Parts: sequence; C-alpha cells; structure tokens
Amino acid sequence: MQLTELDAYRLSVESAQVAWNIYDRMHWQDKKIMGDQWISAIDSVGANIAEGFGRFHYLDKNKFNYNARGSLVEAIHWTERLFERGKIVESEKTLLLTKLESLHMVLNRYISSTRNLSLNQKR
Repeated sequence: MQLTELDAYRLSVESAQVAWNIYDRMHWQDKKIMGDQWISAIDSVGANIAEGFGRFHYLDKNKFNYNARGSLVEAIHWTERLFERGKIVESEKTLLLTKLESLHMVLNRYISSTRNLSLNQKR
C-alpha cells in the first residue's frame, strides 16, 4: 500500500487544501495571530500520518498517529475560533469541520487497526 492510498492521509490532504484556500486570502495580521497556528496544525496532521506510515513497529507508527490526532483536535479548535471571530463564514466552517470530524473517525480506526494487526501477529 502507498501512503496516498491511506484514507486518513488522503482526508488530511483534502482538509489541508480547503484550509489553505482560506488561509491564503487572510489578512497578514489574522495570519500572524491565528492563521499560522491553524494552518500549521492542519498540515501537521498529514505530516505525522506520513511519518508514522514510514515506521516499522506499530508503537512507533501510533506515536505519530497520536500526534496527528492531537494536531487534528487543535485544528478543530482554531477553526471554531476563526468562525467565532468572523474570520471565516459558516459554510467554510461547516465544510472544514465535516472533513476534520470524518478524518478524526478514520484516524481513530487506523490507530486501532494498526495496534490490532500487531497484536494478531504476535499470536
């Protein structure tokens, strides 16, 4: 399997593309105050999934998957703050949160399956 075939990674890339389109048109001051942290968190999800994918042992893989999940929750936090502060419109918030929540479920399943696959190999 290639990294690009992994649902969690694919969804992280889609989410990052949506976020970048929003970030790119932000005023420089909004980028500095909130946008940089937001886009970094969203990009970190895919980067951590990719790094974990390249690791051999499931504990090592999942260490990065857990980091990805933490960044995902941070991205959700910043998405909600951007909406509350009038920096994104409701349709953008809804689209992005829908993608991020779907990614959250897929990532949780991926973490579980990685752990379970390793446990089954030990038997």
